[in-house]
Amino acid sequence: MDKEIQYLKWEIEPVSKPRMTRRDVWLKPPRKPVADYRRYADALKVFALRDRYFVSNPLSLIFVVSMPKSWSGKKCERMCGQPHESKPDLDNLIKAFKDALCENDSFVHTYGCMKKVWGYEGAVIIVNNEKDQHTQAFTQAV
Repeated sequence: MDKEIQYLKWEIEPVSKPRMTRRDVWLKPPRKPVADYRRYADALKVFALRDRYFVSNPLSLIFVVSMPKSWSGKKCERMCGQPHESKPDLDNLIKAFKDALCENDSFVHTYGCMKKVWGYEGAVIIVNNEKDQHTQAFTQAV
């Protein structure tokens, strides 16, 4: 990602990495969590190719999880941008992101700021590694 670019916003609902079994390799059709993860990983690869993005250090991500349709407009307004404190876990979202875009993710040695927040629509926001840009990108993108 270029130094001039403050952030990339990929409009896709974040999906966590499911616990995989040997059976998931050959099972047809795959279990729903595995199928969802595979679609998510494929979409991330398409976004990465389109934007010429490669995972680098430090890695800073904001996962925007869409609010349930059952919530009232007032509640949605109040919760937009607030921390998402329920499942999926942040560490599983990060693992899904790295596993989708890296054959070997052991080179990632530093994490920048990582967040999981509520939003009107799901998104993955990759923040450039500058310190001030994380807050600025968050307020502009959500």
